[in-house]
Parts: sequence; C-alpha cells; structure tokens
Amino acid sequence: MTLFDAVILGLVEGITEYLPVSSTGHLLLTAQWLGLRSDEEQRRAVDAFSIVIQGGAILAVAGLYWSKVRGMAHACVAVTGLVRKAADHRQALRLLRNLVAAFIPAAIFGLLLDDWLEARLFKPLPVVLALAIGGVALVLLDKWVRERAADERGTEVDGSSLTVVQSVLIGLMQCVAMWPGTSRSMMSILGGLSVGLRPRAAAEFSFLLGLPTLGAACAYSLLKLLRQDGGIELLGGVMPVAVGIIVAAVSAAFAISWLVAFIGRGGFLWCGLWRILLAALVGWMLWSGRLAF
Repeated sequence: MTLFDAVILGLVEGITEYLPVSSTGHLLLTAQWLGLRSDEEQRRAVDAFSIVIQGGAILAVAGLYWSKVRGMAHACVAVTGLVRKAADHRQALRLLRNLVAAFIPAAIFGLLLDDWLEARLFKPLPVVLALAIGGVALVLLDKWVRERAADERGTEVDGSSLTVVQSVLIGLMQCVAMWPGTSRSMMSILGGLSVGLRPRAAAEFSFLLGLPTLGAACAYSLLKLLRQDGGIELLGGVMPVAVGIIVAAVSAAFAISWLVAFIGRGGFLWCGLWRILLAALVGWMLWSGRLAF
C-alpha cells in the first residue's frame, strides 16, 4: 500500500463513516478499485486497515464533542469524591450510562460473530445488496424523518433523556450494521428516531456511540493485524496507517459538521438515492466483468 492509497482510503472513511451510506461498503469497493485485494493475505490486511483507520473518525468525534466527552469523564471522577460535581453531573452520568447500554449488544455480537461475518458477508454481492436495501429504506423513510425534524415537540430530549431499554434498542439496531454495506450511522440514527429522539439528537447520540463501538472495533482489528505475520509490512509499514488515520480524522470532522446541519433539516433522500445508484453501478460492473473480486 502506498501513501496515495492510504490518503484515498482515509478520505473515503472520513467522509462516509458518519453518513448513512456505509463506510465499510465504500472502503471495500475502493480497496478493490485500487487493486489492494489481490490475494487472501492482502485482503485480510486491507480489511483490517479499513477498520483501524476508523480511529481517525473517533478522534473527530472526540474533538467536536469534547465538552460532552469531558463532562462524562469528569462525572465518573466526581463519583469517587476526588473532584466536585459539576452542574450537569447527573445528565452526564445518564448519557454515559445510555452509551454503555447501547454499546453492549455490539460488543457481544461483534465478538461472537466477527469471523463468521468476515468469511460470509465481506463479499461483493452482500455489500451491493445491503447498499440497495438501505438506499430504498432511506428513500421510503425520508418523509417520516422530515416530519420528525419539523416537529417542535420534545426538542429538549437528547441522549441523556433515554431509558436503558431505549438505549439497548438503539444498540440492537446498530448491530444490523455488522452486515457490510448497511451503515452503522444509518441504523443507530434510525434507532434513535424510533425511540423518540429528533433527527439532530439522534445523530449526535449516534456520533457519541461511535466512540466505544468504533474504538473497540479499531483496537480489535489492530491487534489482529499486528498478530498477522507481515500484516503491517503488507500495508507498507506504519506510515500509511498513520496517514490514513490523520486524513480520516480531518475529513470526518468536516462530514460531521455538515451532517448535523443536514439532519437538523431532516431527510435522507439524497443519501438513499446515492446508495441505490452505487449499488446499481457496482452490480452492473460485476455482471459485465468490469469489476472482479
């Protein structure tokens, strides 16, 4: 893998991670077009790299939502009595509780199904199918999302207002995105909307939920990559990995800022249409032999 490849993959990861278009699906397709999946050993290394560079997306969220992250950390320390409780102590603890509750399903199913999912679903047909189905779902749900955005009721409700059961439901919705091509962002935002959050609050909870979810996946994949003989060398060494993470962080920060405003207005229509178009294009290229996995 060259530095150019790392920059391209970093851009794709950063732009698509928090959009409801599936970063994993886009990364799989991009890596194939770059010729980075030529054999089984390289395929495993590149797939792991695609998850490791999610660390950049994590850094973007941590930076943009630093006040909330710091508030949750301060609340945890305040429980021990080492520091004075802040004015939003209870709210920060409830948000942390809800994020942990939403993360648990992904932690359980991720550990149980990781190898099974990688062997069966990290392939062109499942990715194209997930892209298409998700695209149709976003188009059909566009009117409902816009109505939720325009509804002024419950504007004070955010991630800290959820119950544990509601948080777990969002976490279960997020687990559907273990199918590459589905989109973690799409499923967690729709999960938030289904339990009563308005679009902007649902998006922010989804972003924060990405901290433990993507963080765990990133650490697990990095460990697997380091254990793989020659795994880092197949990617050109440490430098491409570092470049990919940095590029992903910068591009994700811009994408998040745009998405919050977009979600605030409501509607996933254009993301849905993009998914359908991409699925149709890739499906045609596979059928015609112009793209082979």
